Amino acid sequence: MSHTTNTAWQALQTLAATTSNIGELFADGSRSEQFSAAACGIYMDYSKQALDNERLSALIALAKSKNLSHKINELLSGVKVNDTENRAALHTALRLPKGEPLLVDGVDVGGQVHDSLDKCEAIVSRIRAGVWRGYSGKAITDVVNIGVGGSDLGPLMAATALEEWADTDIRVHFVSNMDGTQLDGLLKKLNPQTTLFIISSKSFGTIDTLSNAKTAKAWLLSTGAKEQSLLRRHFIGISTRTDKMSAWGIHPDNQLLLWDWVGGRFSMWSAIGLAIAIRIGMTGFRALLAGAYAMDTHFATADFEHNLPVLLGLIGVWNSTFLGINAHTVLPYDGRLSFFPNYLTQLEMESNGKSVARDGVAVDYDTCPILWGDIGSNAQHAFYQLLHQGTQRVSCDFITPIRRYDNQQHHHDAYLEEQHKLSLANCLAQSQVLAFGNGALGETTQDELNEFKRYRGNQPSTTLLLDSLSPSTLGALIALYEHKVYVMSVLWGINPFDQWGVEVGKVMANSVFDALNDGKAEGFDGSTNALLAKILQAQALQGGV
Repeated sequence: MSHTTNTAWQALQTLAATTSNIGELFADGSRSEQFSAAACGIYMDYSKQALDNERLSALIALAKSKNLSHKINELLSGVKVNDTENRAALHTALRLPKGEPLLVDGVDVGGQVHDSLDKCEAIVSRIRAGVWRGYSGKAITDVVNIGVGGSDLGPLMAATALEEWADTDIRVHFVSNMDGTQLDGLLKKLNPQTTLFIISSKSFGTIDTLSNAKTAKAWLLSTGAKEQSLLRRHFIGISTRTDKMSAWGIHPDNQLLLWDWVGGRFSMWSAIGLAIAIRIGMTGFRALLAGAYAMDTHFATADFEHNLPVLLGLIGVWNSTFLGINAHTVLPYDGRLSFFPNYLTQLEMESNGKSVARDGVAVDYDTCPILWGDIGSNAQHAFYQLLHQGTQRVSCDFITPIRRYDNQQHHHDAYLEEQHKLSLANCLAQSQVLAFGNGALGETTQDELNEFKRYRGNQPSTTLLLDSLSPSTLGALIALYEHKVYVMSVLWGINPFDQWGVEVGKVMANSVFDALNDGKAEGFDGSTNALLAKILQAQALQGGV
């Protein structure tokens, strides 16, 4: 049955056409209590969404009509929910507690996961203890994670967010750009004798990653050290392909395995998170996993009315599909979460940026909105002007920890506590003005009639308050958004675990690359041919690339 002929879907279309202004909904004094939920150290206030009890009930009815409970169980139990690639999507298995089995096709996936984690722990311990030595016998001081997409965005985001939990002098760095600029600037600052590279690539065939790895190898070889020693002491590989890692030169002892059922953007919980564990230790990394597992359990057991991922997903579908709000911004009011919006751009848009349903039929409704974001204080001086006075409706997620500084650890930093209060004040104030416009200011002066100073309000937002930002709450927060993505995909009837749209550009790039090497500006469309001719002409006249 088509989504748009679903009775619950049609009911929501009717309700969307008569939705009240957000300000009008607050006539109910108990609204904030009714439209909030909490779990795993996260409190979610969604009272500033354009929802009332009738519309929320209709969304829940839609979820039930799409068998969401059954779909959640399929995800968590290892059913092949990635049907276009005939795979499970078992990232949740990566955070199962030790000793909790999960049998998939007769194989204990949980046991495999913990075998991999144990190998990670052994490697992490050697590096952090100074036992792992470079080719000259000196201990490792710097670790460079070479990856792209999920092999970079997740570890970079989490390592940055949890920097205060770092308990080692070993520095971790992240390289992803294929043009070499990032790596070149970094190598100029590092000592080849004490630098270890992690090559993270699920397929071990991603050109972005392998081009950087090749440059890193050449940099080490320029020292004159023996290649075999360099490869053994300075490279770790993480991939599903042991054959390709071995062919590249990664020693078997330095190979960490992934599984086909781990999507790249869901992989930071696996060995892909090695750089995080090196920086904060395996105890901290396991706390990150435990926080995510707590959210998995909540997702699997809580009723829809109090289920954070389900509610966040329902809200996302309501805004994008039924209210036609096709832009969404994530606004953390905490500098440690600076890379969290970047991480979510991949998680949400690569997962749900689809226009074909699971049955192969093109959809006739809006799916994933365009997502972006920044640290709230920076965003206030950048794009909040559009949020407050532009012509586009934009939904927003505000994220902030309630407690930022521990009084015992920062008793001498009272001014930092004041700064956190200022950040909290801005977070709450911005969501208030976005929802209520000039009414939030209580303005009755002539300025309210000045169109240049008018704030229209009615911009929906959700506020997520973390008890504090820790490995555990960060794990729960990331898992919350992972499951939000899945909920939205179920309601839209799309597969969130493939990414065929990523592949076509890579294939085309190979042909263009060959044309650049052959010096031929032909065989493509008129624009591409002309651009190739311009590039080749300039290179011929000026030399170099």
